[in-house]
Amino acid sequence: MKERLFFSVLFIIVFLTSSSAQVFPGTSGSASGISVVSVGDIMLGTNYPSASYLPPRNNCYPLLAELKPYLLDATVTAGNLEGVFAGEGGTAKQCKDTLNCYVFRMPDEYLDCIMDAGFDLLSLANNHINDFGYEGRINTSKLLEEKGMDYAGLSTKPFTIIEREGFKIGFAAFAPHTGTADLKDYEGAKKIVSMLNDSCDFVIVYFHGGAEGKDYQHVTRQDEDFLGFNRGNVYRFAHDVIDAGADLVMGSGPHVSRAVELYNNRLIGYSLGNFSTWSRFNLAGPNGICPLIKTWLAPDGSFVKAQIVPVYQPGEGGARIDPEKRVIYKIKELTKLDFPETLLEITDEGWILPIQTEIDRNKNAGPNEPALLIQ
Repeated sequence: MKERLFFSVLFIIVFLTSSSAQVFPGTSGSASGISVVSVGDIMLGTNYPSASYLPPRNNCYPLLAELKPYLLDATVTAGNLEGVFAGEGGTAKQCKDTLNCYVFRMPDEYLDCIMDAGFDLLSLANNHINDFGYEGRINTSKLLEEKGMDYAGLSTKPFTIIEREGFKIGFAAFAPHTGTADLKDYEGAKKIVSMLNDSCDFVIVYFHGGAEGKDYQHVTRQDEDFLGFNRGNVYRFAHDVIDAGADLVMGSGPHVSRAVELYNNRLIGYSLGNFSTWSRFNLAGPNGICPLIKTWLAPDGSFVKAQIVPVYQPGEGGARIDPEKRVIYKIKELTKLDFPETLLEITDEGWILPIQTEIDRNKNAGPNEPALLIQ
């Protein structure tokens, strides 16, 4: 399904030189490939343990309104649903450590806010999908299906396939938690992604893994433990699913932003942080800034370019454009530290661009065109 002719080198050069233009220039998608907007955790307010944790006037629309134009400007838009829809039902989880216990149950009508903002795909693979047990998982999936919202990440539904702009797009999601497609079953994840690669034009993978908080902003390339629980090796996972056929891999879980990496000409975002939440979230310091990343993929699924839209959450929460662009500088810093070998340039405007090696430039140079090196 990926044999479509890749567009010419000249077109790539012209396309990349447009990076000084306005945010998200051009069309959201075309026969040349697709664009994907990816964000992290979404929890628009919880009615448990009290309705006082819902946004003012029980209105969730303002929490996404400022970012809505960006969310709508893509072939497909995906995010992580951090919590459940369970009406007034379900049994709240009991925590051994009550000081580190957060339980999220959004009112069912809050799904309308998410759909109105432009989301096409939701990952349910995270630790909060179990906040109201099996009943919470069932009620959430039932509501999403009734509303026509595509999702993935449960052990009973690890993937979904949608069609956009004439393309079949596979979406799978994984986490190391009960009831979810198991991130730590690396071989099983590879089999799911390989199957999607065989039947789809593009494959997008979300994961929820790694330790949480400001002390865990770095990708260790090893298993990560948090509160006595192994949350997996997200570096191994991301590389494995790309080897199996994933075209874009995006993560959440640490509640802070992490580095990006280019592996086999596929983009990995190791954590997209807290995108739009209300109350019950620590939004201090690095927890309160996050990226919205738009990625352009070529017809064969390879990386063309991406752009970071800097987001922050003031007060109790809600996504806002950050005029200080803090998350751009943070991701740029973390990428240099954690993946100094990766062939990516991140500009101060948030563009994520591929760096060609000397071999690539020699290969792509015309007969009278000298090969150039990025200094």
